[in-house]
Amino acid sequence: MEQERRLRVGRPITPEQFDELDEEQLERLVPKAYRDYFPGKDACDNGSFYLHDGTRWSFFKAGFVDD
Repeated sequence: MEQERRLRVGRPITPEQFDELDEEQLERLVPKAYRDYFPGKDACDNGSFYLHDGTRWSFFKAGFVDD
């Protein structure tokens, strides 16, 4: 339960946490502006996914890959 309190939008997670979290938990970590583009856990390549404009959002950085 303590782990869930630390998991928040804007905070990076580890690859281990990514593996442990379910799809719903991961979706809550994505900023609201990008949640519609979250394709689901299975479609995330290396903990990240692409937005409509080709940028890539990463759970491990809690932001864009190229930033």
